[in-house]
Amino acid sequence: MLSRFLPPLLRQPRWWALLFIGLWLGFTVATLTRLPTWGLVPVAGGWLLLARWLRWGAPSRPRPERRIWPWSLLPLALWGLYVYLADSFGMVDLGAVFFHLQAGMEEHGGGDRIAAAILYTLSMLVLLASFTWLVRVDYRWRRVERLLAMALLAGNPMLYGMGQRGAALVTEDGAWLERQYVEPIILDAPRKLPNLLLLYLESIERTYADRERFGDAYAHLEALGEKAVVFDGVRQVDNTGWTMAGMIASQCGTPLMPAGLLHDSQFEPLGKVVPGVDCLGDLLADRGYTLSYMGGASTRFAGKGTFYRGHGFDRILGREELEPRLEKPDYVNSWGLYDDTLYDLTVEEVRRLERQEGPWGLVSLSITGHAPNGYPARECRQRQGEFDGVDILYSVECSAWLVRRLIERLEDEGLLENTLVVIASDHLTMRVSAWEQLVAGERDNTFILLSEQLEPRHLDVEASTMDILPTVLEAMGFVIDWHRAGLGVSLLSDEPTLVEEHGLDVLNARLREETALQERLWEGLAPPQGPPPPTEPFTEQVIETPKDEAAEAPEVFP
Repeated sequence: MLSRFLPPLLRQPRWWALLFIGLWLGFTVATLTRLPTWGLVPVAGGWLLLARWLRWGAPSRPRPERRIWPWSLLPLALWGLYVYLADSFGMVDLGAVFFHLQAGMEEHGGGDRIAAAILYTLSMLVLLASFTWLVRVDYRWRRVERLLAMALLAGNPMLYGMGQRGAALVTEDGAWLERQYVEPIILDAPRKLPNLLLLYLESIERTYADRERFGDAYAHLEALGEKAVVFDGVRQVDNTGWTMAGMIASQCGTPLMPAGLLHDSQFEPLGKVVPGVDCLGDLLADRGYTLSYMGGASTRFAGKGTFYRGHGFDRILGREELEPRLEKPDYVNSWGLYDDTLYDLTVEEVRRLERQEGPWGLVSLSITGHAPNGYPARECRQRQGEFDGVDILYSVECSAWLVRRLIERLEDEGLLENTLVVIASDHLTMRVSAWEQLVAGERDNTFILLSEQLEPRHLDVEASTMDILPTVLEAMGFVIDWHRAGLGVSLLSDEPTLVEEHGLDVLNARLREETALQERLWEGLAPPQGPPPPTEPFTEQVIETPKDEAAEAPEVFP
């Protein structure tokens, strides 16, 4: 009965199949380029016009239908997975996928993405059915379909990335990054050790400071920057673009190269996270610091609790520990606590730490700016008006206002004396409502230092989040070897960073091709294979190659 009201073309199954293929093609093009979402319409329309002209699905000289299964079904499904990841996160990072599979994904707050994944899966099944029908009915598609399958496989960026990672096994020099790595060592410390308050703002990149593109969304952080050291140009290296990776980059001075096959059991969550390197928590704990971590989301997600427990932190407080302390238990979001609640509890934790003897450090992770739309707190809604549920700039402004209010509150109570406050984005944001504006130019991360000991100023740098570790150490008054720690260089020194010397492209290429640094990160994670080799007499020998001359590892003085 419904067919009576449809145009003649849409009464034919052929056009439903071709329409669905065209819509998927248009959506793929719009997702992987800078076309707006509505750009899928002209792409799909062009596909349908071409299909009509060439009589796809209804050849002028038809042949008997063949009940075959196209070779392209698997390649199409893999492309569907890639498009889903690109639509969800903007940039597909295979390292993030592998790490989360091994570190654990329980207690995540991405319920909306699960619903989206179900819809993607259903639409992909319809696409595969439509394409199978086309190949079976139209002999011309049967002729070229195997070549199409090969082209789809070769052109899938996800599989290309896997192939590049596999090339690390046979690369000529797989240890260039490892040779740049400098063990973090504190050579001297100030007489009075300062406290540290490290505030990660989820996805609140410094790119939002561009008022021409984003208005006043970043204004409250700019106001804080008037009395702080503000860094412009802190870029994002591969394997540092999600929360856990961003925290490891800034606290350990290395990208998070997933454990992969180095993991002792591929079917259980990681028992340790980057156990082979010393990070900020290890260095401060050795100096007698009392360390706390606080975040509104579960610490079981992505190995956050495992990381902080293994690197010197005394108290790890996530959703499970903080939610019972809420006055209104139902005031939570899908991830956990809203940031106004988290920051109230942060003030309580700072008070507790101040009552204890000795220096302290507190790391806090916000949730307000989380892609795709953010989780603006109730107090922001009361102040900013109604939230439409989509506009990420609303959430950016909320996050900036909340952290400014937190710092002013702590200052008013006198809780930040002899304290370095660090404000940093954990990583660049993933796909959000302002995505086209964000990717229209260069992007950089938020990195702000607040301290009575530091002269307020803006510094233009070419750096990465790996440079945050040595910069924070020197801002606290510690003396470190050659101003370096991990792969990072202190931005308060005159030493060139790896980004400045070699560029992002070189660093990212090395990350895809090397394994030596990965082995260092996860040293001791895999069980020993067989008996240890016999020891030989030690003979010191120094061999210098041309590859080492450009960035010779510094000496370590006792």
